[in-house]
Amino acid sequence: MHGGARKGAGRKPKAEEMKLIERLDSIIDSDVALAKLGELVAKGDLRAIQTYLSYRYGKPKESVDITSEGFNINFKDIIKYK
Repeated sequence: MHGGARKGAGRKPKAEEMKLIERLDSIIDSDVALAKLGELVAKGDLRAIQTYLSYRYGKPKESVDITSEGFNINFKDIIKYK
């Protein structure tokens, strides 16, 4: 068989994700984790700062710079359509 769905591929079902969150919440105190993140940010830990900023303000949109390096590209010529 080629293509199609593969076992274990893709995003896990929401119920499975929630089950994992519940398990983590039972062993990790979120206040302690946030306090530790705050300590690391205060020490200047770049990964901690990046984590904080990503969750606080969201990640910046990623963009790809595609240039033609001076060539004139007409996509209508490349992709023939009616």
